Amino acid sequence: MDLTSGKQVEIQDNYYRILERIRKAARDAGRHAEDIRLVVVTKTQPVEVIRFVAEAGARDFGENYVEEAIPKIQEIGVNKELTWHMIGHLQSRKAQIACEHFQYLHSLDSVKLAERLCRSAESLDKTLSVWLECNVSGEESKFGWNIILEDNWSSILTKIEEILQLPNLNTLGLMTIPPFSNDPEASRPFFRRLRKFQEFVIDQLKLSNFRELSIGMSSDFEVAIQEGSTCVRIGQAILGPRPG
Repeated sequence: MDLTSGKQVEIQDNYYRILERIRKAARDAGRHAEDIRLVVVTKTQPVEVIRFVAEAGARDFGENYVEEAIPKIQEIGVNKELTWHMIGHLQSRKAQIACEHFQYLHSLDSVKLAERLCRSAESLDKTLSVWLECNVSGEESKFGWNIILEDNWSSILTKIEEILQLPNLNTLGLMTIPPFSNDPEASRPFFRRLRKFQEFVIDQLKLSNFRELSIGMSSDFEVAIQEGSTCVRIGQAILGPRPG
C-alpha cells in the first residue's frame, strides 16, 4: 500500500468512526442521527483529502476562508452532490463572492452583512441558508452577537427580526464556538446558554422554525448533540492534524 492509499484508508476509517459516534450520541439523547448534519471541515486541507472523504460518503464541507476555499471548489468542479459551508468570519466586502460559491453560511453576525448577502443572493437568483453567530463567552477573539447578559437580548432581537425579513436569506438558527477546552463538558453551559437564547427568540417572535443549532466540533460534538445540535463541524477528528 502506498502512502496515498494509506492516507485515504485512514481518513475514511476516521469518517466512519465519527458517523458511528454521532449515531450513538443521538441514540443516547433520544434523537435521530438523521437529524444531525455532519460538516467536514477542510480548512488548510488539499483537494486530494476532500476527494478521499467524499468517496467515503461525505457531502457537506466547511471552509474558513473564501480565498482558500474557492480554488478547491473550482478544482473539484461542479458537483451537485457536494454542499459547501462558509464557517469562518466573513467580511461584508466579500459577500458577493461568498454567495456565488457557498450554499450555507454559519457566521452571519451583523445586519449590514445580512443585507449585502441578500442583495448578492437576489442577483444570483438564489437563497442562501444562514446561521446567526452568537458570542457565548465574551471572548474578544470571538465574533457574533454577545448574549452573555440577558439584558442585551431584547436589543439583539430587533436585529434578528430585521434579518428574518430579508427575502433571499433562509435563517435556520444559531451558531457558536465555545472557549476551547480539552474537557468536552466545559462546552455544555455555553451550548445551553445558546439554546436558551434560541428559545427566547422563537417565543418572542412567534417563530415556527429557527430551531437549528450549528454547535459541536471535534472535541465536544457528542455533548453538543446532547444539547440539541443539528449540525456538527468536524475536521481534525476525521482528517487528522492540519498541514503546515
